[in-house]
Amino acid sequence: MPPRSNDSEPDDPHDRPAPDPTPAPVPPGPAPAPLTPATGPEAVGAADRGGPDERVAALRRVVRAGRRWRGLRRSGQALLLAVALTGGAVALGAARDGGAAAAASPAGAVTPDLLAGGSLDAGVASLQAHLRAQPRDHDAWAVLGLAYVEQARTKGDPARYPQAQKALARAEALAPGDDRALAGRAALAAARHDFAGALALADRALRRNPYSERALCSRVDALVELGRYDEASKAADTADARHPGIPVFTRYAYVHELRGDVATARRVLEQALGTASSRGDVAYVATQLGQLAWNQGDYRTALTQYARALAADDTYLPALEGRARAQAASGDRAAALRGMRDVVARSPLPGPLVELGELYEARGAAGDRARARDQYALVDAWTSLARANGVDADLDTALAAADHGDSAAALRAARAEWARRETVHTADALAWALHAEGRDREALPYARRATATGYRSAVLLYHRGMIERAAGRTGPARTHLAAALDLNPGFSPLGARAARTALKSLEASR
Repeated sequence: MPPRSNDSEPDDPHDRPAPDPTPAPVPPGPAPAPLTPATGPEAVGAADRGGPDERVAALRRVVRAGRRWRGLRRSGQALLLAVALTGGAVALGAARDGGAAAAASPAGAVTPDLLAGGSLDAGVASLQAHLRAQPRDHDAWAVLGLAYVEQARTKGDPARYPQAQKALARAEALAPGDDRALAGRAALAAARHDFAGALALADRALRRNPYSERALCSRVDALVELGRYDEASKAADTADARHPGIPVFTRYAYVHELRGDVATARRVLEQALGTASSRGDVAYVATQLGQLAWNQGDYRTALTQYARALAADDTYLPALEGRARAQAASGDRAAALRGMRDVVARSPLPGPLVELGELYEARGAAGDRARARDQYALVDAWTSLARANGVDADLDTALAAADHGDSAAALRAARAEWARRETVHTADALAWALHAEGRDREALPYARRATATGYRSAVLLYHRGMIERAAGRTGPARTHLAAALDLNPGFSPLGARAARTALKSLEASR
């Protein structure tokens, strides 16, 4: 039986399924080659419970407790409430440019053998059983910790992060200084958005083992998310020389995408897909290709790649989310609403929640405004619970609140995140939060910085154009709003509409 929607109302009777041409899975390819020339488990796993409805219900309990939450915060008991409300697993994570930006997915966080069967849960259960028989196997504890990090990302379950921390601590206690445990801790730190800590741990692991794939990948991720793009590019080259493979290829591609080199990013991802042999790898890489195509407004290719990913794993949430976004951008709002409701029911993360709320607002049917408000309220609940589980959620807070919440809170969060790391995404978040507060001249330098690397993002161009318009820079505003719509005309259910309206007004006032 499919998971229920997080909406209390039944599916819209006009939401008729659209055909989904799904190609056959990609056959296994050859072994990867470098892209560049060679220059107690039961206690730790106690949170293996909680289905989709429980995750959404937990968030709803936070929303209903909003007034009591504020009172408890004043009395210093907010954390206790957060813990009490996580009886069911709740959401945690982010998406790259489909809504909010986030670190590159830790594709190499678990061993290929664990993912080869297509079921991370089965792999975790197998590791737990093994550790009951062999509790001193430090390698297995390290892999279990990494698997929990991956489950937190894919399932939206913050309880996995403390579990991962315990498993990795056990691994390190059994083998002090082991590079696999250090690399696992680096992946965990990155997942919690502690990118400086992730970089330090990755460097420690690489001093022990310069060829550690996990550490090499975490180092690239951390440098990207700290805005140190030149160093990230060199780190990607080093990773490719030392340990070529799908986890490295996907990071190499993203580093090039951030510089606007879409052709290289596409070529590298296609090469990665050609070498993919497991269902998990096929789903992951095909989804990355779909996201790249969607960012360029190529919805047909995006839908083809998402179908390929779902042929490999029909439960893969990033592909389901990407498909729903591409359907919305293609004008199939009914299919997009069905798909995004399914995604949110399984994993209520900020990006999908905001997208679903905006789809409701764009449709404008009876009750849709209230349904949209419900999604935005769940984002606030997610933020509270994420922070209670040790995650820096300021970027997610800033982006969602600037559009659909408290603009003052958005600005506080954006400033805090900018103080920690200066990236194109944190610059954009700060610019947009300042715009929401009516401080557009102050926002302009950050909007310019967000678009300075050549990264082709309609969202960043739209934000810059709207800020320029509000600041009286009508010429640049026309240029950047037109560029956003030319690049990806369906980049956001509400943002694209606002861009078209603003551009029309600017053209009329010439």
